[in-house]
Amino acid sequence: MSIESKLLEILRCPVTKQPLSILSKEQLDSVNQAISSGKVHYADGAVVDSALEDALITKNGNWIYRIDSGIPIMLQAQSIAATEFDWTSAKREN
Repeated sequence: MSIESKLLEILRCPVTKQPLSILSKEQLDSVNQAISSGKVHYADGAVVDSALEDALITKNGNWIYRIDSGIPIMLQAQSIAATEFDWTSAKREN
């Protein structure tokens, strides 16, 4: 894990105030594939132009926050809507 577990326990989404968890390897790979295709945007509309090293996702599965060099980037404008990805719709159906 690229982030200390104690920090993960206290971090919350700045938008929803929900707890966060580490994005799974499969999810991270899916996001990075979409990023390489130029299909992923931050909440502020800017294109995500670099792959995620690691990321956090809200408990409800709606928002993704990148982790760069072990530092979570908890800015609303730089969050990614997880609902853009197929695996989030499958999660909501279960």
